[in-house]
Amino acid sequence: MSWADIYPWRSPEPDGPVIRQVYDQVRGAIHQGALKPGGRLPSSRDLATRLGVARASVVAAYDQLLAEGYAEGRHGSGTYVSADLSGVIDLAQAPAAPVAAAPDPPMTRALEAVMGLPPLSPHAQTFSNGRTLMDARAQDAWGKSTRRALRALSPVDFGYSDPAGDPRLRAAVADYLRAARGVVCEPGQVIITTGAQHAVDLAARLLLKPGDAVWLEDPGYAPTWHALEQAGARTVGVPVDRQGLVVSAGVAAAPEARAAFVTPSHQYPLGVALSMARRLELIAWAREAGAWIVEDDYASEFRYAGQPLASLQGLDGGERVIYVGTLNKALFPGLRLGYMVAPRALAEPLAAIRRMTDRQPPTPTQAIVLDFMESGQFAAHIRRRRLAYKAQRDALVAALDRRLGHMLEPDAPDQGMHLIAYLKDGRCDLEAEASAQALGVIARAISPLHHRAPAHPGLLLGFTGFPVAAMDPGVARLAAALGA
Repeated sequence: MSWADIYPWRSPEPDGPVIRQVYDQVRGAIHQGALKPGGRLPSSRDLATRLGVARASVVAAYDQLLAEGYAEGRHGSGTYVSADLSGVIDLAQAPAAPVAAAPDPPMTRALEAVMGLPPLSPHAQTFSNGRTLMDARAQDAWGKSTRRALRALSPVDFGYSDPAGDPRLRAAVADYLRAARGVVCEPGQVIITTGAQHAVDLAARLLLKPGDAVWLEDPGYAPTWHALEQAGARTVGVPVDRQGLVVSAGVAAAPEARAAFVTPSHQYPLGVALSMARRLELIAWAREAGAWIVEDDYASEFRYAGQPLASLQGLDGGERVIYVGTLNKALFPGLRLGYMVAPRALAEPLAAIRRMTDRQPPTPTQAIVLDFMESGQFAAHIRRRRLAYKAQRDALVAALDRRLGHMLEPDAPDQGMHLIAYLKDGRCDLEAEASAQALGVIARAISPLHHRAPAHPGLLLGFTGFPVAAMDPGVARLAAALGA
């Protein structure tokens, strides 16, 4: 590959020798790395036209580059940057002295915390959370959907489009949510996002002013805490027990809160489901206080026992609840598509904010997902994943009991994509996390996810991204890390 055809060639200055200026420009581009070894240079005629000089001047400059080893000619093909530049460029030369950096801009406490988050890796390290598996049938169907969708796109589809998303995909998502989660909505209330976190950010931008109190689950999902703190909200941690968010504690701490951000189907990180009594209590508070509930239903597709509880949005009728979901967990993280269902009064303002922050969802990706859903492959994939993920969860629990039963107490949830293994011996979960990381195992400590609530040390282990056969070897490495 060569970028020579789009390199910003400059016309020579009238005062200096033209041949030398052309030579210096090509040589400089090679030294800077803009023109790579083996890359094709423009033809002498083409470069002469671009620079507005005589072709003979370019030929003379190329001859000098050829003589010095910067370029090489190929009979009948043209002139190229030399494949081996070691004779003319000192590859081991000392780097240039660093330019004094401008002082760092001041960072808020929330931004400092975000900058301290561990880097995201494209490689699925054992037990890392939020990973998914696409089986061969799903991959084949996805390829077919991709080909059909791209063939069906017209030239107008590659232009700007509705910031809220393709109306056909919004209608398909609305149909799916009504059937699968009991969500009460019309397509006009659906806004396509890049994922659940994007939806949380949009909701915060619309609903909150600096200083507004918001309820957050304690322990809870760190990126949501960071996003709301960055928005200037006054975050109020509300404790979580075996029935989910303790609504009465939230009322006692901040009855005037503007909003509550919750994960009722599979609380992050503890994995409990918000009980029906608590769901009704939370909705009653929101109606009485004139507050909003942001329901993050990030893993609702994956329930392994019993019927899923009704969505908060369905119970509320869509009056005070913004429903948030993601296709990145249902399909694969690299997809980068999610959705939010807004109360009718908020749909248009949220779409306007989305337009100003991210303009619109990608048209080709939406078209592929729409085809995947309409062909029935999405529902089939979810059914297969439920069975597979349940088997993976059970294999992980069995391996933990067998190898680490004396040290860890796994709490297997009926839903979701991860479990918590509580430490029995009082060992620091941060130390356990570091030891596991050294052996290539991701076992996230849950104590940092607690703010005011007392922490029971435990390790968060994702199971959806790893086949059954990977569970026992992964637990063996975890056992080695813990000294078992």
